[in-house]
Amino acid sequence: MKEAMKLYEEWLAYPNLSEDLKQELEAIRENKEEIEERFFTSMEFGTGGIRGIIRAGTNGMNIYTVRQATQGLSNLIVKNGDAAMKQGVCIGYDSRHFSDVFAKEAASVLAANGIKVYIFPSLRPTPMLSFAIREMKATAGIVITASHNPAKYNGYKAYWSDGGQLPPEEADVVYQEMKQVDLFYGVKTMPFEEGLSSGIIEWMSASVDEAYYKAVMNLSVNPDAFTDTDLKVVYTPFHGSGNIPVREVLGRMGLKNLTVVKEQELPDGAFPTVKSPNPEESEGFTLALGYAKKEDADIIIGTDPDSDRVGILLKNSNGEYEILNGNQIGVLIVNYILEGLKKRNQLPENGAVIKTIVTTNMIYEFQKDYPISVINVYTGFKFIGEQIKLFEETGKHTYLFGFEESYGFLSGTHARDKDAVNACMLLCEAAAFYKKMGKTLKDVQTELYERYGYYREGLVSITHEGMAGIEKIKSLMAGLRENIPTEFAGVKTVLANDYSVAQTKNMLTGEVSALAFTPSNVLSYELEDGTLLSFRPSGTEPKIKAYIMTKGKTEAEALQKKEAFDKAIRELLK
Repeated sequence: MKEAMKLYEEWLAYPNLSEDLKQELEAIRENKEEIEERFFTSMEFGTGGIRGIIRAGTNGMNIYTVRQATQGLSNLIVKNGDAAMKQGVCIGYDSRHFSDVFAKEAASVLAANGIKVYIFPSLRPTPMLSFAIREMKATAGIVITASHNPAKYNGYKAYWSDGGQLPPEEADVVYQEMKQVDLFYGVKTMPFEEGLSSGIIEWMSASVDEAYYKAVMNLSVNPDAFTDTDLKVVYTPFHGSGNIPVREVLGRMGLKNLTVVKEQELPDGAFPTVKSPNPEESEGFTLALGYAKKEDADIIIGTDPDSDRVGILLKNSNGEYEILNGNQIGVLIVNYILEGLKKRNQLPENGAVIKTIVTTNMIYEFQKDYPISVINVYTGFKFIGEQIKLFEETGKHTYLFGFEESYGFLSGTHARDKDAVNACMLLCEAAAFYKKMGKTLKDVQTELYERYGYYREGLVSITHEGMAGIEKIKSLMAGLRENIPTEFAGVKTVLANDYSVAQTKNMLTGEVSALAFTPSNVLSYELEDGTLLSFRPSGTEPKIKAYIMTKGKTEAEALQKKEAFDKAIRELLK
């Protein structure tokens, strides 16, 4: 990697540098720290693609880093031959700043490399892009999004022919190709309009949207749930891409009383009404709460900018609205699906639910009542997608549901990524179904806790930005490895799992044994009381994350334990 200042000057010397980026760089000429931050490294292409702050520089999201990544992807596709080039690439994008611009830049690079392109004419949810790849039998896909990150971020996610995110082997090829490509002089490109007129770039047909809607609606558990119901739902798309698809599906399914938060309805990359467009955060639902109280809504739902994650608030017996975490949402959907399949005698003998290693263990409790397998995978929905593909190839399991604690859910095989449109339909349908029985989703949740125990989960997320932040996160993970905590909040550590070497250590006997996982930078500790604590660096944000999964006989006990572990972890990581 060249020295940051030298790269900075090379960028300014590039004769075709866009005027806005040139002015941006000129404005920081005297700010050595800012120059270092923008040029100390290049964007790394992982299985999730690239993601970063929208800014000039090798360490930012801009038209040149997008072109470079796309040239790397183009080289991969070209290596796969003429058929792969003709099958082409599907492109989608969300409402973020420059998402449409970056999408067209990617299309222009692919087209200049002789690769067919199908691009959505306006913003779409990420799961629709995953679906389109499979529907069009394309070789690959790209979606421009930074999911639920703050407004200053954008990203570039690449997908392969199965509709899942690019597998590690292919992602590594793209990264190696990128490193060989000069982002100014080594990239092929053509004007977008020229690509359209020549036919190598084509707008995605509306028939793909229609096929997607039908595929989602076919995942209904009780299609008549919305008939003769007075269920009231408030929905916010957080200024993102879910507005039209969510309303379309719920409307077609028969939901009559759907109120959309007007202030957050239209696409806006600035996300002006929220601190962060994240359905995990209660702050974003402030406006929706006002609507819900006025309408006396049963539930509130919200989707993030690319509509692959969904959050929900349930009305309790006091008339107040409680936000659920991703684990709680997943448990409710799993229960609704299993209950419905069992009732109709449609539950397969080899059914499987897939979850990530940091997602609630409450799912194992369902094995007491249903003949299901529970499969653990690493964090990231691409690993759930890999299992779906494996199921199809081997026939070993029938896919029932996949989810992760970070609010990602998928009940069908129409896509290979989490789908908030799918989840919104199931949550609203479940609420309508139980309301006819005189119960709320909150009542159902309480019944499950009473039956299986009070599970409680928590997330401690600590941000360390910039070069110093990267080193800080590395240091924290190294410290946990070198000095395995013998206890947390006074509860002894029984097993220490280090996924980077795929090994588990019994802290009582000292015995070391293998874990059935490929290496990854994750640590987890199983405690004497059954609690599981996990630590990992975020793959998309400058954060170290710690996950708490604990259980109590009562709600009060579970909450007390969760708070104690939260405090102990913050003390450990400070």
